[in-house]
Amino acid sequence: MDVGRRLSLARVPAVAALMVMLSLSSSFCVSSSAARAVARPGAAEQLQRHPVVLIPGAGGNQLEARLTEGYEPSSLVCRVWPLVRGRGGWFRLWFDPSVLVAPLTRCFAERMTLSYDADADDYRNAPGVETRVSDFGSTSTLRGDLDPNLKLLTGYMNTLASTLEEAGYEEGRDLFGAPYDFRYGLAGPGHPSQVGSAYLQRLRLLVESACAASGGRPAILVAHSLGGLFALQLLARSPPQWRAAHVRRLVTLSTPWGGSVQEMLTFASGNTLGVPFVDPSLIRDEQRTAESNLWLLPTPSVFGNTTLVLSRAHNRSYSAKNMTQFLRDIGFEEGVEPYRARIRPLVEALPEPGVPLTCLVGTGVDTVESLVYGDRGFDEAPEKVVYGDGDGTVNLASLIGPIKAWSDSPAQVVEVVELPKVSHSGMLSDKSALEQIIRIIDSINLNATSYHHSS
Repeated sequence: MDVGRRLSLARVPAVAALMVMLSLSSSFCVSSSAARAVARPGAAEQLQRHPVVLIPGAGGNQLEARLTEGYEPSSLVCRVWPLVRGRGGWFRLWFDPSVLVAPLTRCFAERMTLSYDADADDYRNAPGVETRVSDFGSTSTLRGDLDPNLKLLTGYMNTLASTLEEAGYEEGRDLFGAPYDFRYGLAGPGHPSQVGSAYLQRLRLLVESACAASGGRPAILVAHSLGGLFALQLLARSPPQWRAAHVRRLVTLSTPWGGSVQEMLTFASGNTLGVPFVDPSLIRDEQRTAESNLWLLPTPSVFGNTTLVLSRAHNRSYSAKNMTQFLRDIGFEEGVEPYRARIRPLVEALPEPGVPLTCLVGTGVDTVESLVYGDRGFDEAPEKVVYGDGDGTVNLASLIGPIKAWSDSPAQVVEVVELPKVSHSGMLSDKSALEQIIRIIDSINLNATSYHHSS
C-alpha cells in the first residue's frame, strides 16, 4: 500500500507552463539591506538548492512577555510570579510548564488575554503586558526546549527542522524560521490589523532575504496549520511579479482552509490542547479573546448549514451560517462584531496562492464533527461528541474542500497528498510525513514538475 496517496488537481499544461515561468523568473530576485544582512560571503556559490522558510502553526511559536506598571494582577501570586532576574524583565509566556499549576494558570490566562478596541477597530494586549517573538528568521524558536511530550502537544517544528538539516540544509544559510504572535490574526478589507500586517511585512522581507542569500533562487514556504493561512495571505497580498520572483512553491501541512469544528469546542467550554492537568474553564475566556481563534471557526463556504453544535439548554442548533448567534449564546457578545466585520469577509472566499501549491493532509484520525451540550449549557463539557474524518484537529472537508476550486484555474497548480493515520501535530514528526516533505523539496530542487513515492 502507498505510504501517501497523491491527488493531483493540476492541469498538466498549466504545470509545465508555470514551471518554465518560475524557472525564468528566479533571476529577478533582488537584494536589499535585509538580504545583505542574511547573506554570508561566498554563500551563493555553496548553495545548490532553494531556500526553505518554515512558518509554524499556532502552538509552534515561542512568546515572551514583560509586565509594566500598567499591569494589575488578579492575585498576589500573579503579582510575584515569575521571579524574573535579568533579561530586562522578559520571561517565557508560551509555552511555559508552570501553566500546569492551577494558580499560575490564572496568571497565564490574564497575560495572554487580548481585547478588541472598537474605536481603533483592532486588537490589543492586556493593559500592562508587553509581548514579543524573539529570534525572527531563526528556526531556534520553532524547536522548543521543553519535555518531548510537550513539544508534540504544542506543535514545535524541531523534528522537521532537524530532518531538513540532515538533508543538507543549514540554519541561517538556506533554512529560516518565521515565528509570530499566534494570538493575533488578519482582517478583511478596510479593517486594520497592526500586529498581523506587521508580521506579513517581516515575512515578506525574510523571503526576499532568503532568496537573495541563495543567489537568486526563490524560496520554498513550508507552513504548518495556521501558518498556511498566513502564507496564503502573504501571497494574495503580493503582486504576481513578486510571487514569481521570490516563491518557488508553497507546501502546507494540515492547514485548516475552512476552519475547524474543534474551535467551537474551544469557544464554548475551553480546550486544553492536550496539555494535562489544566482546567479548561480557567483558560476559556482567554482563548475566546484570541483573534486567530475567530479566524479558525468553521466557514460557511465549507460547512454550510450542517449542524455543528446542539444545545438543549438553548433549544437551538448552530451551523457555520449562524455563528454570531452561537457567540452570543455562549456568552461572548464582544466577539460578535469582530467576527461579523473583520473575520467573515476574510474567510468567505479564499484567494488563489498564485504559486504552485502542495498540501499534505492527515486522514483517518477521529476528528470532532459535532457537539451536543446538555441542560446546563456551555458551562460544562459536551454530553456527546460525534467524530468524523480528518487529522484529529481539522476536518477533512476543511483540509481539502476549499482548494478544489483552485484546480479549475488554468494558472494554478495544486497537489494534495493524503497521509493515512497521520495526526495534525504528527505531520511534524511522523516518519511517513517527513519522508514526503523531503521528497517534495528534493523534487523542487531537481526542477521536477511532480514527485513520486514508492510503496
